[in-house]
Amino acid sequence: MATSFSLSTKAFSTSTPVCSLGVLVSILYISSHALALPQCDFPAIFNFGDSNSDTGAWSATYGQAPPPAGETYFHIPSGRYSDGRLLIDFIAESLGLPNLSAYLDALGSNFTHGANFAAAASTIRPGFSRIPYNVQFYQFTEFQTRSQTIRQQGGVFSKLMPKDDYFSRALYTFDIGQNDLTAGYGANMSTDEVKAYVPDVLDQFGTIIKNIYNQQGGRSFWIHNTGPVGCLPYILDRLLITAAQIDRFGCATPFNKVAQYFNLKLKEAVVKLRKDLPLAAITYVDIYSLRYSLFSHAKKHGFKHPLRACCGHGGKYNFNANVGCGGKITVNGTQILIGKSCKNPSIRVNWDGVHYTEAANKFVFDRIVDGSHSDPPIRLNMACHRENH
Repeated sequence: MATSFSLSTKAFSTSTPVCSLGVLVSILYISSHALALPQCDFPAIFNFGDSNSDTGAWSATYGQAPPPAGETYFHIPSGRYSDGRLLIDFIAESLGLPNLSAYLDALGSNFTHGANFAAAASTIRPGFSRIPYNVQFYQFTEFQTRSQTIRQQGGVFSKLMPKDDYFSRALYTFDIGQNDLTAGYGANMSTDEVKAYVPDVLDQFGTIIKNIYNQQGGRSFWIHNTGPVGCLPYILDRLLITAAQIDRFGCATPFNKVAQYFNLKLKEAVVKLRKDLPLAAITYVDIYSLRYSLFSHAKKHGFKHPLRACCGHGGKYNFNANVGCGGKITVNGTQILIGKSCKNPSIRVNWDGVHYTEAANKFVFDRIVDGSHSDPPIRLNMACHRENH
């Protein structure tokens, strides 16, 4: 039985300012610094996160995301909860690196240029998911040690594992936190109760980054904030909310305010990490404002039906918690696919009620790669450089 969410909202305000002056300042910063600094040579990427950047961990462990997942780019299920590529795929490709293999996917994986430890449903807090953030870090530390032992065997083994110095020169990427917020509502917590545990969540988030810095010598960190969860079909379909709690674009305001609060505190945590880790280059990337723009101004960006899942079945949002994307029902002894894909995923924002289409991911990537939505506002391929250097 699906869990019903009840919201007890005590007002708090957090804004996500997007202004022309800020963009202008960003452009001037980028222009003045780009000429003085060399591009970064990232030989590898190590990614941590949830299903927004999972390239196969959950599928390898609990079963592949079924067709039509992967239909747009890979043309077969690829371990991703999307019709195609994720943000992490576009990040890797832009740096001239191959798409990351999931650490838990033993078949056909090549870890020469990094590994992906992200897993669907992951939370920062342990005890709320099967492969939480701290477990991803334990897997990473094991990977670092064992990969070097394997490399020393020579031959084909040396071609499948990263070199030792890649761990200090790599780009470390993070996209996690969304499930920490929705898990609280799933446990029937109020908005204030969810908000109250955010500082503890971010303390745990920062601890892992400090460990990577101190133990593995990581220096370059690229951190995505969390998106507007109140615009996702799987949230909207299961909420018990009043009309007054829905904004003019159809999104659930309480959920989005909690996400904004999380992002505000995440940005503060990043500022503190910069002080604690003086040799680190830490980039905070505003994914929220871009994804919200997709929901609020879909037509302007060439998208349609932003609040409806492309792949799903039934209801206002084309989402059914019991029969999801690729889901089948049995009729007279025959299985019939009812969780079908829409005709044109390239103009849709949401893929399956929870995750984004390749087109939506590409939209966001194209606007973060130049640094105009980052703090400091520095291009992805310059993210090894510390602020004010």
